[in-house]
This record gives sequence, C-alpha cells and structure tokens, in this order.
Amino acid sequence: MANAQSPGPGGHGPRAPRPGRSPLQKFIYWSLVVGVWGVIFLVAFFAVFAIDLPDTSKLYQVKRQPSVTYLDRSGAVISVRGSQYAPPVDLDKLPPYVPEAFIAIEDRWFYYHFGFNPWGMARSAFYDLTHHGGPLRGGSTITQQLARNLFLTPSQTFRRKIQELILAVWLEAKFSKKQILELYLNRVYFGAGAYGIEAASERYFNKPASQLTLGEAALLAGMMKGPSRYSPVAATDRAARRATIVLDEMVRIHAITPQQRDAAFQQKVRVNPVLANQRAQYFTDWLDDQVRQLVGEPTEDLVVETTLDLPLQTAAEQSLQKDVAGAVKQGVEQGALISLDGEGRIRAYVGGTNYLQTQFDRVSMARRQAGSAFKPFVYLTAMESGRTPDTPVVDEPITIGNWTPRNYTGRYLGPITLETALKESINTVAVRLANEVGTSNVAATARRLGITSPIQLDPSMALGAVEVSPLEMAQAYDPFANGGYFAKAWAIERIRTASGKVLYDHSVAGDPRRQVIGQPALYYMIKMMRQVVASGTGVRANVPGYDLAGKTGTTSDYRDAWFVGYTGGFVTAVWVGKDDNTPMRRVTGGTVPAAIWHDYMTEALPRLKVQAIPGGEPPTPPPTDVIGNLINGAQQPTQAPVQAPQPQTDPNTPPY
Repeated sequence: MANAQSPGPGGHGPRAPRPGRSPLQKFIYWSLVVGVWGVIFLVAFFAVFAIDLPDTSKLYQVKRQPSVTYLDRSGAVISVRGSQYAPPVDLDKLPPYVPEAFIAIEDRWFYYHFGFNPWGMARSAFYDLTHHGGPLRGGSTITQQLARNLFLTPSQTFRRKIQELILAVWLEAKFSKKQILELYLNRVYFGAGAYGIEAASERYFNKPASQLTLGEAALLAGMMKGPSRYSPVAATDRAARRATIVLDEMVRIHAITPQQRDAAFQQKVRVNPVLANQRAQYFTDWLDDQVRQLVGEPTEDLVVETTLDLPLQTAAEQSLQKDVAGAVKQGVEQGALISLDGEGRIRAYVGGTNYLQTQFDRVSMARRQAGSAFKPFVYLTAMESGRTPDTPVVDEPITIGNWTPRNYTGRYLGPITLETALKESINTVAVRLANEVGTSNVAATARRLGITSPIQLDPSMALGAVEVSPLEMAQAYDPFANGGYFAKAWAIERIRTASGKVLYDHSVAGDPRRQVIGQPALYYMIKMMRQVVASGTGVRANVPGYDLAGKTGTTSDYRDAWFVGYTGGFVTAVWVGKDDNTPMRRVTGGTVPAAIWHDYMTEALPRLKVQAIPGGEPPTPPPTDVIGNLINGAQQPTQAPVQAPQPQTDPNTPPY
C-alpha cells in the first residue's frame, strides 16, 4: 500500500517547500543587515566619542596670554614675550602662493576631501600599529589641524583623533573651503608666541602677511611640522631645508613654476633682527618673574622699560662668544658677563654663550667658587681695622690647624707690603690676614657690600671657597666703583600697560642709598686694585687711558676663572668655566676672563664717557685722635685666630 501523506493545515494538501533565495537576494539581505548594524555601531561609536566634545559656539573667540614688550634704556625693543595675535587676514589679500604653500606641504588634497583623507589615515594607522609605544603619527588634513587648534588639546591619543575627525566633518559641513583655510591661517601657531599668519609675518619678518615673498611663505609653511624645530631663528639650516621641500611640493602640485622656485632660492630671506640676534634673552628670562611679582599676572599687554643698553649688550655678547670660542682648546665651554652702573642699573647681562643651545642663566642662577676675586673683602676688612697698603707683611709658609695653603707659583716673596700681596694675589698673606681680622668679620664685610649667598667661615674662605653668582660679585664690587655706596642690582625702570597706565615706577619704589665703605679704606682699596690692573695679575684687562681697577680669581684645579673690574661708576664681572664643574686647562682669571673684560670694555668705555673712580684720590687726613684709634685698632685683631677643620679647597688654589 502506498504511503499516505498527512494533510496540511485546514485539511489541505501537503505544504510545498519554500524556494531558496537567489544570490542577488542574499546579497541584498545581508547588505541590509550589515548596514543596519553598521549604522547602529557608528551611531553608538560617535556618541561615545562625542559625549565630551567641546563647545563650538565660541569659534571666533580668541583667548590669549597678554604679551610683554621689553625696551632698553633708549626705547629700543629687546624682545616680546607672551602670545601675539593680529587682526584676521583676508585670504583674498594674500599673494596666492601663501595659502598654496600650506596646502602643498600640509594637505595637497584639501580641495577634494570632506574633512579627512582616508588614504592618509590608513598610512598613519599602519605606522601606529607597527610602532608601539611612541606617539601617534600624523596624517591630519588642514581641516583636522584646524579642529585640533580650535577645540582640542595637542595630546596624541586615539580618543582625541576620533574627536578631531568628528569636528573636521562638522567644519566641512558648516564652512566653505575658503573659510576653513582662512580660519586655519589666522589661528595656527607659528612659534615665538605668534598665532596666525599676520602675527607670524610681523614677528619673523617685520612686515604684514600681504607683503610676504615666496621664500618667506615657504619658511612659514615649513614650520607647521614643528614651530621650534623648524624656526628660521633657532634652526636656520633646518628651516631652509624644509622650505626647499615646500617649494618643490608647490612645483609638484603646479602652484608655482620651476622658474619661480629657482627665483625664490636666489632671494635672501631676512629675519626680524629683534628675533635673529636673540639679544638679551637671558636678561629677559630673569625679568619675567620679577614683572609678575611686581604687578601680578598681566590681564592686558604690558611694556617694561629696562635699564639695559643694547649697544653695550651687543658688545658684551660678541666679546664673550668670541673669546670663549677662542679658548675651547683650553677647556673653556661657557661664560657669563654682567655690567652695573654706580646706581646698580644693569647695563649688560649675558648668561651664556648661546641661548638657543642652553637657557641656563649663569649670571644669576650659577653658584661658583669666587677664588681670589673674594680677596678684596679680606683686604677691605683689614683696611677698616687699621692697616694700609704699606703695612709690611711676610710671604712665608703658614699652617692653620692641619691646613697649609701654598702660593700658586710655589715660591715665597718674603717681606712685602699688603699692596704687593694683593697685586700678586699671594695666598699665604690673604689667609694670614683673614685669620687676624676674623673670618666672621670678612663674611660680614662681604654681606654688607652685596654677597647674599651663604659664606662658610673656615680659613679657606680667604682664598674664595665661597660659592657666589656673577650678579652678586658685580653687586658687591659696585661700592668700590661708586664712592662706597651699596648698589643692589636692578633692571626695571617702569612697567606700564600698552595704553600708558603706569603700574610700577622704580623712582618711587627704589631704596635710598647708604654708604658701606668709608674713607680712608675706600682710597686704600682703589689704590691697591688699580695696581692689579696696571702691573699685577689683571694686566691683560688694562685699557690704556682709563682709570681702571679690579681683581682676578681662579679656583682649585682651574674649575672657575674670574675677572671683576671697574672704573668710575661702572663695574663688570666676567666668569668662565664648565657647567659640569670639571677643570679647564690652566685657565686663570688673568687670561680668558681678563681678555673678555678688555675686549668688551674697549667698546664700552668710549660710550660710557666715564670719569675717574670716585674716592680714589687721597682723602683728607683725619684728626690726630682718630689716627691714634686706628693705630691701636690695628694692633689688636677683632677676632682670635681660628683653628679650622680641613678646608674645602685644594691648598694649591691658584691666586689669579
């Protein structure tokens, strides 16, 4: 019997099998499924990354740190610090090659994408996957860079890149290509505190952006890869190579012809001299904190009128750089120079040989042993206790505790005067003298004149085992140059807003003068220190025809070398050495520092029109009873001899 088939529902015949989908139907079906889930995924994905997107309603609002313009004593611009913005520039008023330079090097497909370049993103993604641990690679379009500059932080994270992409698409939907490019050029950072093409053109080339040459435009466009790394000021050669790449790319996209590129190579680009010379940058750094201490955080652009003299500053920088470079074979690597007038005004301030290589300020921040440049404080204390330049002493071996200092030459001169001892920088006499008058009294003298660093009191302090800055040394020598008055170093004459409101005036806030060296001690010290320059250890610093005085200084193993000298109402301190405090090769204060001082002062003295050193003429003899008191005082030291511990300096400390 044949098998009976079960009836279908409702008693009907059997159900026919459902026909299968054709390949086309399968494709459509699964495409719809994937599409739906893809949309869901994208909505969720973008929702996650868009949840903390910044507010885009303040697109045209610019917030910046106010700029601070520093002027020298004659009103010349030294430098400009802080952010600089300029009015937005109209793209139509720029030479066509200016925006084309940026498009060529940053985003050649700018006019053809919708905010991002998939091919560029794929290349950067591949790089990121194969280079773990480093920062994410670029690949951003101009629109993405604009989104980052306007709304995001520069942190290179995956989340930030996604947000950058979202905002780039939004910008492309809201603005035309011209508007996006205009926004980009007006807001991008060019280094040196300049935001936007107009501010960059003014700061780097001292001209409006509408006057940029093709070469200048290529230099600015090349900086987008790294404003500091490709700065035409800080990295001239690297910036020039980058500009060449920009010009080649402009030829490649037919923005310029090869002939225009070749003509650009022939036209020399001149950088704004205020930036190019990098003048007084250590000085400006030193003043930045002081400005904020005096007037607080600026809320508007400020102008700071300083005491600096730019012609003297230029002479100081050139002398220091030239003589340090000439002494490289002797192990000299760095130097510092500072000049003060008799009122303490800073006229020149050079914290190192190359600010672009190192911003460490050796004028105010470095603490180096003073060597024999500290001896004038020993001798002044002795003069104030009754001695004179003609007081006889004996240069012979001396032992204090378990320390026996020796002279640099290894010889002893026997009976000499104090004047000869200072002129020749005799170590044994300085140590004996400090022990007789008391090291605590010597320290008090140094502090009274302007040394602010701690001063240790063991006998080696007489040979300069005291760490000081060049700023302190110049400050402490100023009383020898100005008639005996304390002169704290200062540099800010006035601080005012750009609109003219005066916020600080030194003539109102300055300290009253006080005398810290009296007669006849001042005359004696000037008399002896003149001989140091005329025929002693500092003879190399001498500039014929001027009344000059000073003292050399060299520390253990030639780690530091100094010359601090002065004329009427003007003092200059020079230091050379190595930042790592390793020895130089027999460099003394009477060699490289004295040569720097001489070269600089040869240029400075005619400009200063200085007079004779005040107080350097023989004083009127005091009354007889005063002379008796001085003589009696000279017979009794003010402090008992000290039995000192082992000194911190080498007993072979050179005297110069």
